[in-house]
Amino acid sequence: MFTRSAPTALFRLKFAAGASVPSGHSMSAAASPNSASLPPSKTVRVEIKGRVQGVFFRDWTVENARELGLHGWVRNRRNGSVEAVFSGDPDAVQDMVERRCRVGPPSAVVTGVASFPWNEDPGQGFQRKPTV
Repeated sequence: MFTRSAPTALFRLKFAAGASVPSGHSMSAAASPNSASLPPSKTVRVEIKGRVQGVFFRDWTVENARELGLHGWVRNRRNGSVEAVFSGDPDAVQDMVERRCRVGPPSAVVTGVASFPWNEDPGQGFQRKPTV
């Protein structure tokens, strides 16, 4: 079993915080600040228009978003549209917006999908929100 001594752990912590490595010392790649980088992520807000309320669009969206591992939320709007925020792997977000939301569940008739960049926190998991 490998255990790290306190001085080594402190040295690595200081280096990760931006301190330079003293002459004669080295850092392993596993402890470099870039090794823990997060995978790329994309977040968008989407407006879906057409016959998209009363056809289980929100439940269908929750199911599909969770299947793709996305975070965010979906809700009905009083103007008859559905609004959603999708966040996660860029390919999964694109699949959800361009392939799935453009078709929707079997009873839906989608006439338009508009997507906008979103900078707010999408939250954890995928939620169904109340109508606004």
